[in-house]
Formats: sequence, structure tokens, C-alpha cells
Amino acid sequence: MSLRLSDFDYDLPDNLIAQKPASKRGESRLLVVERRDGSIRHARFCDIPDFLRSGDVVVFNDTKVVSARLNGRRGSGGRVEVLLLKDLGNENYRALIKPLGRLKVGEEIFFSRGFSCRLVDAKEKIIAFNPPGAQAAMKEVGVLPLPPYVKREPTALDKKRYQTVFADKEGAIAAPTAGLHFTKQLISRIKKTGAQVCFLTLHVNYATFSPVRCDDVSEHVMEEESVEIPESTVEALRRAKGEGARVFCVGTTVCKALEDNACSILEKKRDGAVTNMSKLFIYPPFNFKIVDCMITNFHLPRTTLLMLVSAFAGKDLIFKAYKEALENEYRFYSYGDGMLIL
Repeated sequence: MSLRLSDFDYDLPDNLIAQKPASKRGESRLLVVERRDGSIRHARFCDIPDFLRSGDVVVFNDTKVVSARLNGRRGSGGRVEVLLLKDLGNENYRALIKPLGRLKVGEEIFFSRGFSCRLVDAKEKIIAFNPPGAQAAMKEVGVLPLPPYVKREPTALDKKRYQTVFADKEGAIAAPTAGLHFTKQLISRIKKTGAQVCFLTLHVNYATFSPVRCDDVSEHVMEEESVEIPESTVEALRRAKGEGARVFCVGTTVCKALEDNACSILEKKRDGAVTNMSKLFIYPPFNFKIVDCMITNFHLPRTTLLMLVSAFAGKDLIFKAYKEALENEYRFYSYGDGMLIL
């Protein structure tokens, strides 16, 4: 029996959608879900080290969010918002454009400080930047692309809090939000448990949050996201799986990157880093080969992210956990509270 999109729906009051980060990073609540017996308990995110054992491996996504949202105007004066999704080369970008309907191919969009682009392909949503180009535009006039359910403009605080403390490699248009909870002090405490901290890079793009439009979820096709897993992380994962230690993924992006490259990671004859363009869509049922435990946030209904965690923990247990979170008024989505699935 195929899964329907409606199987992953739930009701969420607007007041539980977090509009700003917790007052201090690492001080969010944590819902702990045990797959073994289906139990659920409440903790604080700063309690994460208490659940780790020596030899465990904790994997983070070190991608860095770029200021990919540009606010502009048409020649007629109408406002246009452009979110750059993918660099296609030669100053061509795939983008989300609001509103798109009134723009004509060849029409220019003007941003502040003399930056501009023109619509090249309306169907594929491709724009081309005029000199000095998109990178300069993002640095000079770009805005941090907060999710649309955060109903406000980004502030100076968001520039700090919508990046992880370990963000390193630029390229994401959305934060790997489970990682937003971690402080340098919390990571230091994790290391003191004897667990090994590792990193990979998956540049979060439209693939992660694009809506599922087909009723039969198996028909959904993911877009590509670039993944790089350094050799040191591959070696740590190989060691952990060989010794029976646990692998904790921090976020759904890390889970996707690891599972899409499981064969390469576990291949003992292979040396070096692992890279690919990931299009893996994880939904129930799915055979996880690398990830043993997951740290994540609470996800939107009808999304591939909710489907992924449902595949990991079981749909019934995830919806039981979400019900518990709703009843206890946890904060949801990117700036919300966390969940640990053991």
C-alpha cells in the first residue's frame, strides 16, 4: 500500500511556530524518543552529552548560509523578490522569483547599488546577472533567506543565530537547523564523553524544502544537493560501524548525505573523501545502514523532512512524539526546539 501525502499531515497552532531563536543558544527543550520501546521523555538540549558513549561518532553539517535573497524592482517600479537557488555558471542562476507571472523574458530586475539581472527562462526560472555579478550582489545587498514561516525581516541577531557556530563552507540557502542549537562549549562537552566529532558538507538548497506535490509520495523526485564527506569523517564512520559504536547524525541533511553514500563509506578498500550530487529521497520504509541516532528539529507537515524522520523512527512513533510536543507547547521549525531519536 502506497503512502499518501495526507498521511504526513498534522495541525499546528501558529503560536507554536518559533519566530526567533531561544534567548541563549543551546537552551532549547529536547524531546527524547526511544525507538526500542517507544518511550518519550523531556530534557534540555544541553543534556545531549548525557546520551553519548565513548566511541560514538557525532556528525555535523558545516555548510554556511549565504545571503541569497535579493529585493529588487522592475523597471515599472513593482517589487520583485529573488531567491538564488543554484549557480548554473556564466552568471546564470536558477531562482525563486516573486511575483514571476508578470515578468517577461528579457525583462530586467534592478537591485540597489547598481546591481541587476534579467529573466532568461520563465519556465525554468533562470536569470542572468549583469556585471559585476551575483556574488558581488549577494555580498553587497543580499539578505539572509529566513524561512517564509518566520514572519519578519532578518535582523543583526539572525546573521549570527541563523548560522551554526561551526559554519565553514559557503553555499547553503537554508541553515542545517538541528545544528543551530550547538555551542562551542556543548561540542567540547561532547568530546569529553569520548565521542568523536566529525563534519561533512551538504549545501542545503531547494531540494530540502521544496513541496511534495504528488499524492503518492513515492512519485516525488528530489533535486540535487552537493555533498562532500572528508576522508577523516569516512574513517571515523568506518571505525564506528566496525566496532559497534553508534553514529549520531545532527540533522536530516547529515542523515541524507550519509545514507546516500553508505556503500562508499563502508567499502574498506576505498580511500579518500566521498563526494556526490545527492538526490536521495528517504521515506518509509527505508533500510538505514549508517545512522543509529538522530538529532533533529520538528518539521513542517507534508514535507520530505517529516517523511525522513518517519522512516527512521516509524511514522506512528513520530506522530506520537509530535502529539506530545504539541501538548507541551514545544517550539516548532527552524528556530524551535529539538528532538533526539535513539
